[in-house]
Amino acid sequence: MMNFLKILPLLLIIATGCHSNNDQEIDPINELRHKINHIVSDKDATIGVSIIGNNGVDTVSINGNRQFPMQSVFKLHIGLAVLSEIDKGTFSLDQKIEVSKDEILKNNFYSPLRDENPNGGSFTIEKLLQYSVSQSDNLACDILIRLLGSPKAIETYFKKCGIKDIQIKFNEEVMQSEWDNMYQNWITPNAASESIRLFYKNEHQLLSKSSFEFIWETCKATTTGMQRIRGLLPAETIVAHKTGTSGTNKETGITGAVNDIGVVFLPNGAYFIISVLVSDSKENIETNERIIAEISKAAYDYFMKVNS
Repeated sequence: MMNFLKILPLLLIIATGCHSNNDQEIDPINELRHKINHIVSDKDATIGVSIIGNNGVDTVSINGNRQFPMQSVFKLHIGLAVLSEIDKGTFSLDQKIEVSKDEILKNNFYSPLRDENPNGGSFTIEKLLQYSVSQSDNLACDILIRLLGSPKAIETYFKKCGIKDIQIKFNEEVMQSEWDNMYQNWITPNAASESIRLFYKNEHQLLSKSSFEFIWETCKATTTGMQRIRGLLPAETIVAHKTGTSGTNKETGITGAVNDIGVVFLPNGAYFIISVLVSDSKENIETNERIIAEISKAAYDYFMKVNS
């Protein structure tokens, strides 16, 4: 018994030493996670992040399962739902939709389509998709929702595809009519990234080759949110993305949503999927966009390093 008591402290030291070494074996992506936590730590906003490397193994999630208002991010989901119907033969890209002058002038929300065509006109579904996704056109968006039947039809489609953490109750017209309505169109950061992964990997052939090429080229042509995902990246970086933005509540000073989700393509052939959703922010628009840009740059630097 005496000999055992003498060697017990030595055994404890050895055991403790082994435990310490194991603790020091840190997953390399933790470096990225720590950088993102540092970026968001002093911001007066709720921030959700979900990042997936093209190997499917490197992932980062912060508030990944929390519900965030989508705002115009949902226009990508609407576009994907429309293309799925086109692939079924229900519609075609060159099919024309008549839009009356009364409908054109019914709302004064953001719409390049209305500004360029104040008397209405006939527009192909292809053109409506490009306006809605690339330029975040609200009128084109609501025309496409009407084509599908209802906002619920888009939600139902994505749930059938396996994306459960999503809710789409309102079109743009209704969503913008009351402040709280935006919170009824929500998605989690993880569901946002997973929906992109699902349709970009296209493993289950959810899209035909032509629809696949169309939607991602349309996302690459996005003209909104240039200071978000792509804001701090090298100028030549290709990004296929969709933004979403609310106004700022005049009474509370809170901005409901500043979002960007998409795919960032690296010069070495790799890519990563990123969703950053900023909600209930008391920061100004420049800071909200800078949050997204800094997180995107941190992810870019990480994946450039691990894929070199």
